[in-house]
This record gives sequence, C-alpha cells and structure tokens, in this order.
Amino acid sequence: MTARLNTALVSTDLIELTRRLGRPERDLVILAEGNTSELISEGTFVVKASGSSMEQADADTFVVVDVDPLVEIIRDPQASQEALTAALTATADDGRTVRASIESLVHAAVRALAPVRYVAHTHPTDVVALLASVEAESAFAEPVYSEEYMVLGKSLFVPYAEPGLKLGRVFLERLEAYVDEHGEVPSLVLLGNHGIVALSDSAAGAEAISLMAVKSARVRLGARAAGGVAALDAATTADYFDRADFRERRANLAGTQG
Repeated sequence: MTARLNTALVSTDLIELTRRLGRPERDLVILAEGNTSELISEGTFVVKASGSSMEQADADTFVVVDVDPLVEIIRDPQASQEALTAALTATADDGRTVRASIESLVHAAVRALAPVRYVAHTHPTDVVALLASVEAESAFAEPVYSEEYMVLGKSLFVPYAEPGLKLGRVFLERLEAYVDEHGEVPSLVLLGNHGIVALSDSAAGAEAISLMAVKSARVRLGARAAGGVAALDAATTADYFDRADFRERRANLAGTQG
C-alpha cells in the first residue's frame, strides 16, 4: 500500500516524544533533522514527514506507511531512489503532497525484524563528534559505566551510507547480522558520520536511550581529555544481563521486555 495521511492514527505519545527530542536545549537535532515513528499495527507504522520540525510536531507531521513494501524496495537490487520517493509520498484531500522521511527505510528495517513500538533517530552533536572520528567504530564498543550498559545494552555500529536506499540496505544487513548473533534487536544503533537510532517499546524508553547516548559520548570525550578512556572489561559485565535486578531496571528505563 502507498503512503497515506490519517491524523487519527497519530498518538499523543508519539507527538510528545517527538517534541521532547526536538527541544533545542537538548541539542539532539536542529532545523528539520531527525525523525520518529510508532508501530500502530502489525506491518504498519506512522513516521515523521520529511522537512518538518520535531520540536513543532503535530498530527499533520506524520505519514502512515507499511513495512513490507518498503522492505521489498530495500531488498530489490533494481529499485531506484525515484521508486522510493514515490512509495513515501502521500497525497492529501486538497491535492498537496506530504513525503515520509527519507530515512523511513531505517524504521521499516527495524520492524521487519521485531515489532518495536518506537524508533527515534536523532543527530546529537557530542555523539556525532565521536561517530565522525577515526575511532568511530570502536568508540562505543565497550561500556564505560554500568548505568550506560543498563540503558543502552550492546549497541550496533553501522558505517556511513547515503540516506535513502543505500542507508536502508546497509542498515538492514547489519541489523540482521546483529539479530543472528544476539537473538534480539539492539536498543541503540550508531550510524557512522550521521547519528543514532533508539529502539524501545515505550516512548520514555526511546527518550532515555537517546539521552543516555549523549551522556555516554560526553563521558568518553571527557575521559579522553583526562588522559584516555578506561572501559569496563567483558569479565566485569559478563553476568549483568543474567541478573534479575539488572533486567528489571533495564526494562523500566529502556523499555525492553526485561
């Protein structure tokens, strides 16, 4: 099914999450950067429209799209950027057109593998600083403090790809490999030279993951300035995800299944 407009399907929770993430003082996005989505039924989600401000989001800011047609485009080696643009463009009753975010393929790729309710993509300055560095792939490879590990879990790094079809393909490939290895989708995906993607079953969890990623970047940048980063070793964190208290707190903070 093609993209369409239906403001009745846009929840207050999604609008409020989008506005909170778009607050200028949080430095997660500026101008029309970033996008959010919510899974509203099996195989269907609403996603922020291209060129719209997160801070000023309302029900008209979102477009309804379906997972399967977008995933078919990702997997089709003959698909063109023009075909993607057509699939993301909705026409209102008054004839105007509204296009879903060019990064809708990222949101679709997540839902192709797991029924994650909320996905939030932002470009935090401090995180992007690390993701644009020569150590981008390894910068978040190991946790540096326990609360970070609790909220963010084991993040996934995806190297830079041009937003649109190229990013959708690389993102899905790397996400599938992560799921094959870990048996679940990550809470945080780090996009090289680009930004972050937070995955959660709650709006509060998507927000917490986004904000914790910013703090984690700042801690690393501060540690570098103080002489270097001393990460927690694997032996120290080996049993964290097996502890009932850790799983419970992670579920509450990050919106996981526990």
